[in-house]
Amino acid sequence: MAAIDHAVDLAHRPHVLLASFGDMLRVPGSCGSLLTARANGANVLMVYSPLDAVRYAESHPSEHVVFFAVGFETTTPATALAVLQAQRLGLNNFSVLASHVRVLPAMEALIQAPQNRVQGFLAAGHVCCITGYSDYEEFVRRFHIPVVVTGFETIDLLQGILDCVTQLESGSAEVHNTYSRSVDRNGNRHARDVIGSVYEIDTRVWRGLGPIDSGGYAIRRELQQFDALQRFNLKAVEQNEINPSDELQSRCRAGEVLTGRLKPCDCPEFRKACTPETPLGAPMVSSEGACAAYEKFHPRATL
Repeated sequence: MAAIDHAVDLAHRPHVLLASFGDMLRVPGSCGSLLTARANGANVLMVYSPLDAVRYAESHPSEHVVFFAVGFETTTPATALAVLQAQRLGLNNFSVLASHVRVLPAMEALIQAPQNRVQGFLAAGHVCCITGYSDYEEFVRRFHIPVVVTGFETIDLLQGILDCVTQLESGSAEVHNTYSRSVDRNGNRHARDVIGSVYEIDTRVWRGLGPIDSGGYAIRRELQQFDALQRFNLKAVEQNEINPSDELQSRCRAGEVLTGRLKPCDCPEFRKACTPETPLGAPMVSSEGACAAYEKFHPRATL
């Protein structure tokens, strides 16, 4: 939530433009969303690529453009390329508010959490296109949990579920790649090298889950002129800033949904205070989110 608050804060500053993907504009922070901020006069721009933000900065030298960077390893290379492009262009009016996260540390946190109910994982194919799946092999050895790399077509998902259930029923735990048409063991080495040239692994506070060691990325010190936290003297999100008594956090049950302890339809705010138009948390914002999927496909009660 603090990352959203940082973004809203920056968007309200003079001569600063906050750019991000459309989904992120609707995610609420403690002081509202970026869409609300824009309605109140803040300088917020929706973009489809981090390079759009770089181009805007190049053509508007009197404004400082901050790209609010979010997402898993799938979007991290594009943000890293944007930083490298800004460096090549010698831009002094572009920076990144980095909030990228890493999948594997989150999986480890889920497995080790109290009341864990997760018995297997379908590893997202688009993430594995970047990371590969070799790192999952040690995870499987440590926790004896099956991991199946899976695509997004219906047949891909069914094949992944079948593979995972078959392993559970046989008592085995292995890494299987059922998305071999797009994913290999080592992933995209060039993309990983680009990430490593701009980012270093850092602790990241996941909304609904808390701080996860090695759970995200921070911009390297040698590139700190492109780090919005440094440029604007913002505090990194710390554990002591997470207040479970905050109204929004107490109403949003995203953490329980993400850990499989609560079905979205069992949340008291589902389709009431929390809708795609007025989301309380990220799972209702993204079209890939569990709450958004339930809202779209779960049968509605009839009178």
